[in-house]
Amino acid sequence: MNEITNNEDQLELALGALKFVDDPEIGLNVVDLGLIYQVDFDENQKQIFCSHSLTTQFCPMGETINSGIKKALEQTFPDYAVEAKITFDPPWSSQKISEEGREFLNM
Repeated sequence: MNEITNNEDQLELALGALKFVDDPEIGLNVVDLGLIYQVDFDENQKQIFCSHSLTTQFCPMGETINSGIKKALEQTFPDYAVEAKITFDPPWSSQKISEEGREFLNM
């Protein structure tokens, strides 16, 4: 996985929480799907910015996934404001799926 962050320790906590957010159509979490691109922490402003993708631009569950990501981060970091943003730059591809995800999907 190649998530970008400005705080590796906090990233591990964030990814742990995000492993509970599944893509409802696939049944695999957003971390192992490789949908999480960036998680940055602004300690002074107590804000988290998360950039993530979807498997397609036309994903009907996009808002549900975005909301789940935001909620998971808010619950894990209750003192922080969270912004979760969907991006397609770069576009997601199946190459971003983790080894665990590949095993789950029988790839």
